[in-house]
Amino acid sequence: MTSSAGSREQSANWNLPNAITVVRILMAPLVFWLLLADAGADGPMRWWGAVIFIVAISTDWVDGWLARSRGLVTDLGKILDPIADKLLTSGALVCLSILGELWWWVTIVIVVREVGITVWRLVELRRGNVVPASSGGKAKTMAQSVAISLALLPLWTLVGDWILWVNWIAMAIALALTVWSGLLYLRDARKLARDRRSGGDAVA
Repeated sequence: MTSSAGSREQSANWNLPNAITVVRILMAPLVFWLLLADAGADGPMRWWGAVIFIVAISTDWVDGWLARSRGLVTDLGKILDPIADKLLTSGALVCLSILGELWWWVTIVIVVREVGITVWRLVELRRGNVVPASSGGKAKTMAQSVAISLALLPLWTLVGDWILWVNWIAMAIALALTVWSGLLYLRDARKLARDRRSGGDAVA
């Protein structure tokens, strides 16, 4: 009986939304290779890397919508989805810093926040607590997607260096929302910890 239930659960995990998430994970190394192989030349590989990043990051909305609308939300999806997002965005930021196009401190702040909050949410998930994305977290994700996409697309080769000001403003907004949403999650983490302590004291 237990084996049958486990098999059904394992089978349910391999659905279309989760398959899209896995594809997004597999696309990430290709994006990084294209960006670094271009080495700042702003050639075809840079354009391809940027386009593939945009397509990949867009699938986050697609698999999320499919999972919710068709009742295909799974524990595996809850684990894989944030990993795919953070791998793609954090890796792209690291590539930009390696290429000398983004200050390392910006990348470090964003990556530390992303990895830290993701690990905390996964730990809470194992405890049975699903921490939903806050409104600040959703705004942060959108801002990061736009800012990184603009930074990756070598639009300055087409319209001139003025577009760099747009890129810097977009990245500044993404950075501010990243820090702000991270503080909101820290507030939620303290509340959950306080509730657990209160519950433990009550049982004791």
